[in-house]
Amino acid sequence: MSREQKAVERARKAFLTGRSKPLEHRIRQLKNLQRFLLEREKEIAEAIKKDLNKSEAGTQLYETLGLEGEIVLAVKKLAEWAAPRPVEKNLLTISDTVYIQPEPLGVVLIIGAWNYPWAVTIQPLIGAIAAGNAAVVKPSEVCVHTAKVMEDLLPAYIDKELYPVVTGGVSETQELLRQRFDHVFYTGNSMVGKLVMEAAAKHLTPITLELGGKSPCYIDKNCDIPIACRRVTWGKYSNCGQTCIAPDYILCEPSIQGRVLEEIKKSIKAFYTEDPKTCPDYGRIINQRHFKRIMAMTEDSTIAIGGDSDESTCYIAPTVLKDVQVNSKVMQEEIFGPLLPILTVSGVDEAIDFINKGEKPLALYIFSPDDKVIKKVIAETSSGGVLANDCLVHYSVSALPFGGVGNSGMGSYHGKFSFDNLSHLRGCLIKQLKMEGVNDMRYPPHTAKKLFWALLCVNTVLLLRISVIISVFNFNR
Repeated sequence: MSREQKAVERARKAFLTGRSKPLEHRIRQLKNLQRFLLEREKEIAEAIKKDLNKSEAGTQLYETLGLEGEIVLAVKKLAEWAAPRPVEKNLLTISDTVYIQPEPLGVVLIIGAWNYPWAVTIQPLIGAIAAGNAAVVKPSEVCVHTAKVMEDLLPAYIDKELYPVVTGGVSETQELLRQRFDHVFYTGNSMVGKLVMEAAAKHLTPITLELGGKSPCYIDKNCDIPIACRRVTWGKYSNCGQTCIAPDYILCEPSIQGRVLEEIKKSIKAFYTEDPKTCPDYGRIINQRHFKRIMAMTEDSTIAIGGDSDESTCYIAPTVLKDVQVNSKVMQEEIFGPLLPILTVSGVDEAIDFINKGEKPLALYIFSPDDKVIKKVIAETSSGGVLANDCLVHYSVSALPFGGVGNSGMGSYHGKFSFDNLSHLRGCLIKQLKMEGVNDMRYPPHTAKKLFWALLCVNTVLLLRISVIISVFNFNR
């Protein structure tokens, strides 16, 4: 029996004891997880510094603070989320107890990503624990140091049988995917997402795919261009562009392209100094394979800003490309790096057409002072999420579902959405063994009289609703 198979079997055996289900246990585990983030802050930051060259402050800002907030929310709201949810009854069930009861799915597999290795791995774990599941955690092998910290330290804080950490590369992940789970939660690219979906299908296992795509950014000529470009610069070059919801490219009219370039250049200097290579707040590409992939994208476009690189340290400067065409290399796949292409369009209508010709993105950004323009883009496009006049920050709102659509993923999480996504919402109806006369209309033999009473029951509900509406209308008059 493989190491991966043993971990899954132990997790299932632990789940079947029922100890993950009581709310007290869930809250205790969540608080232990929060304690881990606080007490092991130094080890977490050191590992991410080695993996991605993130600063200690950057690690807290983009990785752990959001997780702590999610834990606090889950602990506060768990009793409410897990409680039976009453639903509307019909006339035939008016005297019955009818409700939705959230229940744990079972054993969840969480496959994390390397770009924000704590945020995108632990956040689904928070949802899994809150929902009463067991969970096998598979951190990305690309972040070697972070995966090691997770493997060594996390089991000292939370139940190591219910929530084991399994490390390794492709073969270990494949072995995990051969096992039967009750849900698989994968964060990464669409190519691997398809393989995960194929493996899960063999067991009819439901999945959540948090993928990515080319997230467009339309800048209206009438907006405050300095502010817009400052926010786009932050959203693009945070984590060296290795963010699934980073603005992938800019669409703007030719008349403002020069100003957009000028303002982005100013913001890069303000954020990362004249020499970003020496700036502690500017990261590095995760490895040389991705370095070469990103640099190859610049070959058939004009470098307007930046362009410096150092393969030995996986450094690529914040770079802006112009003279970009639809068939340019940089437009053929998600960039996932610090390159920002600018394409010109005649206006919002052409921008919408351009966006709709591609796959549905994970995020869509609009910068405009005109609500009509914003609402037009929202109404005529589709994306996982949409944000007007800023970048990235919708990820921080626990009350919003975060997830993709189409090629950018399926399923959503954050806050209560994590809980619901990793729960089975079980429909429950409890009757009493009395008032049997009411049920006579449903029993054979079926007659015209019984059909009349059934129709009357249905229409009575409709008539009651209409009368209520009429009453309210007359009262307001």
